[in-house]
Amino acid sequence: MDTEQSDESLCSANNCSSSTPEGNSLKKGALKRTPFSRFKKVNSSFKSPLQVADRAKVSTEEEVEELKKRRDQLDTEIAQLDAEGYRVEELEHHIDMLHEYNDIKDIGQMLLGRIAALRATTTRELYSHFGLELDD
Repeated sequence: MDTEQSDESLCSANNCSSSTPEGNSLKKGALKRTPFSRFKKVNSSFKSPLQVADRAKVSTEEEVEELKKRRDQLDTEIAQLDAEGYRVEELEHHIDMLHEYNDIKDIGQMLLGRIAALRATTTRELYSHFGLELDD
């Protein structure tokens, strides 16, 4: 089969594009780079998704007032916790214990993952093998 004939049979008079058009040799109706785009402006300028809406802009004074309200709210919550008998040192100790617990749990998860890889099984199967709950 002649390649020139196959190229000609695939190209119609109004709908043919070459891979490297020269100058104004592109015919009207030729294939575009995105022929089936339903957007009118494919090559429009970039618009960041993090744009701030006009109504979301607040003045510095309004922002300061909001921060003062938030500070007062937090002071009220701290006073309530003090009244209930919570101490800062006690809370810090509990937070430290939670961090240690999470670190130990992470190490356990890594060990289970390595054992599962060595045994060519899943961690889910190891949970049942070691008598662990999936929520653990």
